[in-house]
Amino acid sequence: MAPIDLNSDVGESFGRWRLGDDAAILRTVTSANIACGFHAGDPMTIEQTARTAAEQDVAIGAHIAYRDLAGFGRRHLECSYEELAADVRYQLGGLASMAAASGARIRYVKPHGALYHAMIAHETHARAVIDTIAAVDDSLPVLLLPGSRGLQLAAEAGLRGVAEAFADRNYEPDGTLVSRREPDAVLHDAEAVVANMVRLATAGEIVARDGTVLPMEAESICVHGDTDGAVQMAAAVRAGLQDADVEIRSFVA
Repeated sequence: MAPIDLNSDVGESFGRWRLGDDAAILRTVTSANIACGFHAGDPMTIEQTARTAAEQDVAIGAHIAYRDLAGFGRRHLECSYEELAADVRYQLGGLASMAAASGARIRYVKPHGALYHAMIAHETHARAVIDTIAAVDDSLPVLLLPGSRGLQLAAEAGLRGVAEAFADRNYEPDGTLVSRREPDAVLHDAEAVVANMVRLATAGEIVARDGTVLPMEAESICVHGDTDGAVQMAAAVRAGLQDADVEIRSFVA
């Protein structure tokens, strides 16, 4: 069995608004998707999260997003190629400087929320993201949904594309994520989640919400930091994978 990475979205607190327990979840995961200030995260939070990740030897990833603080980056924004490219470049530069303050660096990129979903089929936005990453640092892998247009463009641009699965999200039979507008979009049954992720890591398949068995190859598993019980969920997934003799390590290790 191939090794598998565990990643989580962190650094998403803003001012007095607190979200997630970053310190706790960084003791479990191997890669940290750190908010870059566009969907969440203020400068002090971002810098502290990067420092904690570096101290825990957790790989730092840039969690880039649409410029949408009010909507937590979960609303699709119609913007030009040039505008999105500039926004991505700005976010990468900001996190790079925060990571450097702790002697660390960005190791990969993962789009957030609506931008992540746009990378599935939105040609202009997918190209803007991939082209910008390649121009800034073509050694940075990009973490995306299996089968997405973004992964195809990454391969064409010479970037390493990394397919990921979501532990705490439900899937449609076509392999896309169930919309967060649906009541069963987020999964909370830890036992069922662990079973599904062990099946993914050992058999290369997961079960969609209608019972369809989907073939899926993924190098990384995400547990969202803002999901209720995220710390316990991440720990349960890690323990379940280890019990199944799956090696857990960052895909950039």
